[in-house]
Amino acid sequence: MNHKIEILTTPSCSNCVVVEKMLDEMNVPYDVIDIVEKPEYLEKYPIFMAPGIVIDGKLEFTGIPKKEELSEKIS
Repeated sequence: MNHKIEILTTPSCSNCVVVEKMLDEMNVPYDVIDIVEKPEYLEKYPIFMAPGIVIDGKLEFTGIPKKEELSEKIS
């Protein structure tokens, strides 16, 4: 099953790069959303720490999740 994954990032977010690399290694497609350019995402998902990881419209993680936990959510 394909999940819709969105990574909510801010400019110069080093943690975001780590999460993107993790998803790349799992061959999982995702969209990167810059919350500075799209502040409406903050209204829907009030994250205080980047990245926010939204899976199928639900905020599942903020910050860097454990790879196992991320894998479990999207498998």
